[in-house]
Amino acid sequence: MKIALVGTRGIPARYGGFETFAEELSTRLAARGHAVTVYCRERHSESAYRGVNLVYLPTIRHKYLDTVLHTFVSTLHLVVRGDYDAALYCNAANAIFTWMPRVVGVPVALNVDGLERNRQKWNWAGRLWYQLGERLSTVCPNAVVSDAERIREYYRERYRKDSTFIPYGADPARLDTQATLDQLGLEPGEYFLYVSRMEPENNALLVREAFEQVHTSKKLALIGDAPYAYDYIGKVRATTDPRVVLPGGIYGDGYRELTSHSFAYIHATEVGGTHPALIESMARGALTLYLDTPENDEVAGGAAIPFTHHNLAAQLKLVLDMTEAERAMWRERARQRVLERYSWDAVTAAYERLLRELAG
Repeated sequence: MKIALVGTRGIPARYGGFETFAEELSTRLAARGHAVTVYCRERHSESAYRGVNLVYLPTIRHKYLDTVLHTFVSTLHLVVRGDYDAALYCNAANAIFTWMPRVVGVPVALNVDGLERNRQKWNWAGRLWYQLGERLSTVCPNAVVSDAERIREYYRERYRKDSTFIPYGADPARLDTQATLDQLGLEPGEYFLYVSRMEPENNALLVREAFEQVHTSKKLALIGDAPYAYDYIGKVRATTDPRVVLPGGIYGDGYRELTSHSFAYIHATEVGGTHPALIESMARGALTLYLDTPENDEVAGGAAIPFTHHNLAAQLKLVLDMTEAERAMWRERARQRVLERYSWDAVTAAYERLLRELAG
C-alpha cells in the first residue's frame, strides 16, 4: 500500500509521543514493503529516513496555529497528490481535515490520543477546538483509533462511538553504552529518571520538589523540553539542589541509555492515553512509579508502584528502603507486562490490518 502519515512534527522523533509513534510505525510499515510518507515540520538532513519518504511543508511557529496549519497544508498536498491507498492522521485537533482525503477516495484513520483539552496550556479557544475535534472525530474519518481502553470507553460513553483499540508499542532492547550518562555526570543505577514534555500537567515540578524532600545520594535526571512553556520550565529549573540534572530533551540512543540504566523511573503525566516513555522504561526493566490515573493504571497493570500528588516523596523513600530482591521483582514485573501487551510488531500488524481493511 501507499500510506500517508499526517499530523505529527515528523521523524526522526525529536519531540514527544506522537513523533515516537510515527517513527516506530512508519519505519516498520516500510520494512514490510509499504510505500510510506510522513509529513514533517522539523527538517531532517535527508528526504528519506529508514525507508520512509519525508515531505516537508511550511507552518507558523505558534502555540495555537502550528499543528492545525501544518496539517491543513499537508492535507492539501495529500489531496492534490491523491494516489495514497490510506492515510493515518494523529491528534483529535486534526479531525476537521480528515474528510478531505475521503473526497478523492483516500480512506482515513484517526488516532485521537488522550483528552488533550484538559491540558493547562490551552486557553478557552484551544479547549473549545479540542472539544470540537473530539466530536468531529466520530464523523469525519473512516475509523477512529484509541491507544488506551479508558479513551475507548470515553468515546463510547460520551459520543456513542466505538473505536479500534491499538496501544503504543515499546522497544525492550537495553543499551550497555553509557556515553550520555558520562556527559551528565550520572552513574548506572544511581539516578531516578523522569522523561516528558515540560508542561504543567506532566508535573516535572512536582517530581523535583518531592525528590528534594528525600535524603539520598542518588540523583534525579529530569529529561524534556517544550516549545511554549517557558515560564513553567523556568520554575522547574529554579533549584539549587546539586543532585537535580536538567539537560533538556534527549533523543535516540542517549534516551535509550538513560532508560536502560536508571535506578527507578518516575511517570507523572495526568493527561493523555498510553505514554511511550512509561512503557519504554518498563520494557527495559525499570522499577517504575506512576501518577495514579486511570490511563496510567491501565498501562501499569499491577507491575508498577502508584503515587498521588501528595505522597510521591514517601513512595520514593519506599523504593529506596526496599531490598534489592524486592526491587528486582518489580523490575521483572514491569518488563513482562510490556512484553505481553505492548509489542511494536503487534501494533504495526494491527495498523496494517486496519489500513488494509479501509483500503479495501
